[in-house]
This record gives sequence, C-alpha cells and structure tokens, in this order.
Amino acid sequence: MDVPILTIDGPSGAGKGTVSRLIAQQLGWHYLDSGAIYRALAIAITEKQVPLDDIAAIVDTAEAMNLIFECDATRHITLDGHDITQSIGLESTGNIASKIAAIPEIRAELLHKQQCYKELPGLVADGRDMGTVVFPHAQYKVFLTASALTCAKRRYKQLKEKGIDANLSKITADIQERDQRDSEREFSPLIPAKEAICIDSSDLSIEQVVESVLGLLHA
Repeated sequence: MDVPILTIDGPSGAGKGTVSRLIAQQLGWHYLDSGAIYRALAIAITEKQVPLDDIAAIVDTAEAMNLIFECDATRHITLDGHDITQSIGLESTGNIASKIAAIPEIRAELLHKQQCYKELPGLVADGRDMGTVVFPHAQYKVFLTASALTCAKRRYKQLKEKGIDANLSKITADIQERDQRDSEREFSPLIPAKEAICIDSSDLSIEQVVESVLGLLHA
C-alpha cells in the first residue's frame, strides 16, 4: 500500500506539533504524535511507580497501554480511559519520556505502534526520529528547529495558557539537557534525515512554517 508520508522531526518547542496538526487538517491526512506515545508511557510508569531501571516492566506497560488521542485544535488525549491532556505537556513528563526513549527495548516495542498509523489518504508524523527510523522511506521529510531560548519561550507560553505553573529558566535548562541527551544517544538520535529539508522556525510564524512545508509537498 503506497501511503504518502510527511515526517516532521525536531526538538521540543520548535513548533513541529502545531505545524503537523495544521498540515494534517489541511490535507485531510492522519496524524501521529509520537511524542505523545512516549510521554503517555512516562505517565503510565510514574503512576504505577515502575523504576526507570526495570526495563522489562516498562516494556510490559508499553505493550498493555491503551492510548487514544485526537490531535485537532484541542488535542484531547486519554490513557487507559483517563484524561492525560494536561499532564502530558509537563516538562517533568518530557524528561522521563526522553530517558526511556533512549532504551532500545522500549523503542522496539513502540515502533510497531507508531507504524500502524500509516493509512490512506496519508500520514503526517511528528517526532524526533520519524524520518530516520520509524518511516525511513517517507516521501517528504522536514527537520524543524529553533534556538533553545525560542523553544523555551514557546513552551512557557503554552503551559501558562493551560494554567500550569512554569519557570522560564528551568524550562530552558530542561530543553537544553533533553535535546543534548537525545542528540547524543546511541539509538535513534535526534538528527536530521539525510533527505530532510531543514527549517529554522526561530524567526518565523506558524503560518510561515506551514506555508514552507506545504510548498515542499506541492513541489
């Protein structure tokens, strides 16, 4: 089955989630938020008090979890019947997700779950290794980046709008630490695919980024 796939990879706060959802809506394609899968697993093991060094238990939790997310304008997400929309965006959740994402056994378990989203009429996949590992044969690949401070300010604004207490300095430090860890990990590092078009969104609006990416598809 020849399904068109657009992968949009990049660090947290670069805008890839918002851009991916808008493009999926405009094209009428399916949407995969791979970060939500790892963050949901982070929430699940935190609630079950599974130690980060108990890989077998984390893999079992990943296999059993039932994750449903509707990535429209509101992005409503449920895990095993419970609403996790608010907690999935916390920096603490992102840090745990980044740590377990570096474990090969966990990545292997979640790989198949992600690839199941490949369905007609097309898929927009948002993550950190969509174009390099999950969908290496995707027809369209984008690597969206931005300065650490820009990413931190965007995350800060998102959290404050949701009524979540946030500290800009801590968010900046967390993002820098997470991106360094993800870029240097041995398995599925955060790097652009060779074929990816790199876009720096630091000085661009969401609308400008969406226009650039859609231009890539139309070309």
